[in-house]
Amino acid sequence: MAVPRQAVAFYVPDFGMEIQKESQGVSGMQAKVAELNARLASDKSLDEQMDSVAELAAELGFDALVYDYSPVPLDHVGELITPSVVRLRQTPKDWQDLWCSEGFYQIDPVQQVAVSSIAPFVWSYLPKGETILQRHIDRRHAPVVGYLHDAQLTCGVTVPIHLPRGGLATLTGLRPQASQRDLDDAREHLGDFSQIAHALQEAAYPLLAKESSTRAIRLTRREVECLRWAAEGLTAGEIADKLNRSLATISLHLTSAMHKLGAKNRVQAVARAVHYRLLDP
Repeated sequence: MAVPRQAVAFYVPDFGMEIQKESQGVSGMQAKVAELNARLASDKSLDEQMDSVAELAAELGFDALVYDYSPVPLDHVGELITPSVVRLRQTPKDWQDLWCSEGFYQIDPVQQVAVSSIAPFVWSYLPKGETILQRHIDRRHAPVVGYLHDAQLTCGVTVPIHLPRGGLATLTGLRPQASQRDLDDAREHLGDFSQIAHALQEAAYPLLAKESSTRAIRLTRREVECLRWAAEGLTAGEIADKLNRSLATISLHLTSAMHKLGAKNRVQAVARAVHYRLLDP
């Protein structure tokens, strides 16, 4: 005997509306990034580019920005080197001096994470922030932590960009954090902020050589020339013959370079000069 079928009602959620809203949001950001790319291409300086980026970053809730670039991010013992290029927007007035002259950059946990990270990340200085920083912060970082609490810039996102030949650039967006919602909002905009950071770096890269400040270690033209020949395996006497200078003069140049590089011998001087990219053409 046949069993009569009963009508079963199924609830079908309206995914179309949610997908449409999400796609509108994505296409909207893509359009803004495309517009940003056009502006960055026409900007004449890194400062103009930062102004263009700051407008779009502010729409995501990041009013303060920090951009930095280091052709060599770490010294020969693994400590952070103060960046060659730093640009700030809407940060406290003493930020530049503290980070670039007073050693805050070397004890900034965000920068310490960035140098060994290939992915953008969200951070918070609040104890219950539950971000990557909570695993890194210790007593060494107290000056930076205290400063950012006082400035009410305890939450942000950072995009590390590792460049050819070992350079490192980062773009960081900062914002206050009054609640968990602020941190969630930062996470929500991490992808969009990353697009902005890469757009800036692509446009800024050709300008960085001109914008870079003086290198931490300065060698004379003759010292560099002697080290380049030493890197090719030539002895001091052979370098003297090559450059048509006396052995004493060449030895003086090599010894001076060793002293500036803190090297114990010529082999170590060459290795450190290569590390700091001082022998680059």
